[in-house]
Amino acid sequence: MTNRRLVIDYVSRAGHRLAALQVLLDRESYADVVREAQEIVELSLKALLRASGVTVPQIYDVGAIVVRERERLPPDVRADAERMAEISKGLRKDREIAFYGAEDLVPSEFYGREDAEKALEDARWLHTRVASVVKPA
Repeated sequence: MTNRRLVIDYVSRAGHRLAALQVLLDRESYADVVREAQEIVELSLKALLRASGVTVPQIYDVGAIVVRERERLPPDVRADAERMAEISKGLRKDREIAFYGAEDLVPSEFYGREDAEKALEDARWLHTRVASVVKPA
């Protein structure tokens, strides 16, 4: 059984985060754009999977599951499964480093405008695709 309210909540909260990305970009907080973009993608894909009746594990990158379960997805987004998985995988790699950094890497120095704009573009595209098929009842 799918909790429809939870699915809609995921899409809605991802949308709120998406709106916040522009503020972060304008403030040149590029590492934060990358980190938040990952969360948008994660919430959006988990909403898509839940709406499709797929059990969602508690992991950050569900892209491989989206590809594996492509036939259960709404027909309008099945062709996007590979691109969605690529975006999820790419941003997953940056999740912790964009937030915490490392002894030899300062996130604010590592990520630039181009990184942030790409993350924003990918998150926006993916969220828009998911929101187009996961709508309030």
